[in-house]
Amino acid sequence: MRLIYSFAWWLALPAVLIRLFLRGRRESGYRRHVAERFGFYRHDAEAAAPLLWVHAVSVGETRAAQPLIDALLAAWPAHRILLTHMTPTGRATGRALFGAQPRVTQAYLPYDTGWMMRRFLRHFRPRLCVLMETEVWPNLLAECARRRVPVALVNARLSERSLAKALRLPGLFRQAAAAIACVAAQTEGDAQRIRALGAPSVRVTGSLKFDIAAPADMLARGAALGARFGRRPVLLCANTRDGEEALILDAMQRLERRDFLLMIVPRHPQRFDAVAALVSERGLRCARRSMTGGEAAIGEDADVFLGDTMGEMFAYYAACDVAFVGGSLLPLGGHNLIEACAVGRPVLIGPHTFNFADAAEMAIAAGAALRVGDASELMRQALALLDDPARRMRMADAARRFAGQHGGATQRTLALLAPLVVH
Repeated sequence: MRLIYSFAWWLALPAVLIRLFLRGRRESGYRRHVAERFGFYRHDAEAAAPLLWVHAVSVGETRAAQPLIDALLAAWPAHRILLTHMTPTGRATGRALFGAQPRVTQAYLPYDTGWMMRRFLRHFRPRLCVLMETEVWPNLLAECARRRVPVALVNARLSERSLAKALRLPGLFRQAAAAIACVAAQTEGDAQRIRALGAPSVRVTGSLKFDIAAPADMLARGAALGARFGRRPVLLCANTRDGEEALILDAMQRLERRDFLLMIVPRHPQRFDAVAALVSERGLRCARRSMTGGEAAIGEDADVFLGDTMGEMFAYYAACDVAFVGGSLLPLGGHNLIEACAVGRPVLIGPHTFNFADAAEMAIAAGAALRVGDASELMRQALALLDDPARRMRMADAARRFAGQHGGATQRTLALLAPLVVH
């Protein structure tokens, strides 16, 4: 099965290159470091310090990896970290988090062919591979086993939908899962599904995202931004995906009142201009973060504030009064609501949160979040909260407690990794 899988990768490479080129037209980052995606690197592989490799595919996984990478650096001061990604936004997030840390090197992970993975492993010679969340690549695991590099899957999650897809090719993914030395699962449900896939050693350690602390400078930046909004309450729609902004803006237009500011922060930076165009098409007035620097007030003639910058999500949460977490109005699985809770903001989520099912249900049960059925209900619930400061404060307190009560995953994960670290 793995030979067929590898052959399929080679057949698909021309289409992959075309897709890479087309994505590069919209987001220039896809045109940078292209050679790395095929296993060719310029980094110095001869450094004496042993290397621990962490793979975080994109933005969410990279943010989640932050407390673990900090803990790895502290626990093994003689080691370096290699942080790999698959997306430019993930790489940019890693650069923002660790750009000043000389012991962290970044690169793209090559495509999952045996030849490219062998080149990667020969070049960097990692002592340990740590995969974040759902990254199970058959050739990566096979080549690591061949070179006796232990592999850990941490902050692991697996939905019923993903399990069903993997079990369509049991010979491929069961073999891959069996090669994982240990799994640190987010919840017991995730653990059961990963065991069903064939992983031999699975422990429940919780979500690393509960250990992400809001940086003080981001909170200060958010407070300064909020002051520029004046006295208007602010509804933030964070990490929105294609199709959701149109639904939200249409629901806003149907309202009879316009005494609040709608702040939208799209998930993907290549869509910033498209979202600004959606606002203009509806006759709404848009102010953009990238074009309103300094300390001047954001005029009350602005209906929408577009958060079109990278690395400021905590600041955006700190600047709002109520936060909706996107990717959940449409069947996309939702995004991380823990950051909003950590800042102490009441959270709204849509009906589709299968990527964060347990966290979403726990937040609702804790009184930190409310689920809405569609964009119209989102606006109704948000305005009800904006009009009720006491209720908003209760939800904010519940959100902080919820975020604080589930910490500790980093240390539990570190304890699982310690026996695998080869000195």
